[in-house]
Amino acid sequence: MNAPRPRLDPAVAETRRAVRGLLAQARQDGIVRDGDLVTVALSGGADSLALAAATAFEAPKQALRAGAVVVDHALQAGSEAVATRASRQASSLGLEPVTVRRVAVGSDGGPEAAAREARHAAVALVATATGSPLVLFGHTLDDQAETVLLGLLRGSGPDALSGMAPLVRRAEGPAYGRPLLAVRRHTTRQACVAAGLAPWDDPQNDDPAFTRVRVRNTLLPALERELGAGVPEALARTADQLREDAAALDHFAEELAEDLAEHAEAGISLSVSGLLANPPALRQRLVRLAVEGEFGVTLSRTQTLEVCRLVTDWRGQGPIDLPGVQAAREGDRLAFSAAP
Repeated sequence: MNAPRPRLDPAVAETRRAVRGLLAQARQDGIVRDGDLVTVALSGGADSLALAAATAFEAPKQALRAGAVVVDHALQAGSEAVATRASRQASSLGLEPVTVRRVAVGSDGGPEAAAREARHAAVALVATATGSPLVLFGHTLDDQAETVLLGLLRGSGPDALSGMAPLVRRAEGPAYGRPLLAVRRHTTRQACVAAGLAPWDDPQNDDPAFTRVRVRNTLLPALERELGAGVPEALARTADQLREDAAALDHFAEELAEDLAEHAEAGISLSVSGLLANPPALRQRLVRLAVEGEFGVTLSRTQTLEVCRLVTDWRGQGPIDLPGVQAAREGDRLAFSAAP
């Protein structure tokens, strides 16, 4: 009589199922195919370590290879040892190749944003060098909830409240996947315990000097105490719904742009009457789409609204200077050109 198979830990099963689903979606979308390398961005923390273990198990089942990249931000004492430990854990899981990259973190946008920019740049370079079309990050449902709250507190609008997308194609470099966006943080920690993996706990994750840490350790627990359990899940659902709405509006804006836009040697222009015929949400998207598509500049909401006043409240005012771009009313056209 055969011995019963050991019961798979529910947390391990949940992380594997999440990775399986995203890899299947990436294949369906044509991002990966048989034999391709999927790269895990590994910090050594519980989230990325659970992701690495799940990817090492699931990728071969879909005829894919799995590797890892560990980024050493060199911001804390002993960071090199932490990176080395994470790389050894990745190798022990069967990930290959495993690359460690040490980066210099700047100061633009604050410490969190600067570290993220340096990390993503390093990860993308490694993925490109190894021919990996897909990089996986360990963001969880809790990270998504924090992102939505931060966007709400900053008044950043629906795009920020849409949070992080599970799978994103990029204009250059590998696609980014976040399989664990529906998985709670405590689940990834339990998955590590069940697999006998010892995660590294970053002390900066408890440093109240960082806004995200205060949201994580103070604001979210207070909301759950006052409103009941399920606040992170509700915030994540809100992000999903807003992302779907934003995608629909972007689709309509792209279709309308073909009729409203005229390209010229100096730049691009949009029909004022065409802009006026559309609701504000589409009008603003058309303006942002035109500027980003032509000049690679992303306008803030304040800048977008100021440009839209040339459409809705024009009384002969002159051009508006934007970063690298100038917007001006020219008869029935809203014209954008490179800043003089």
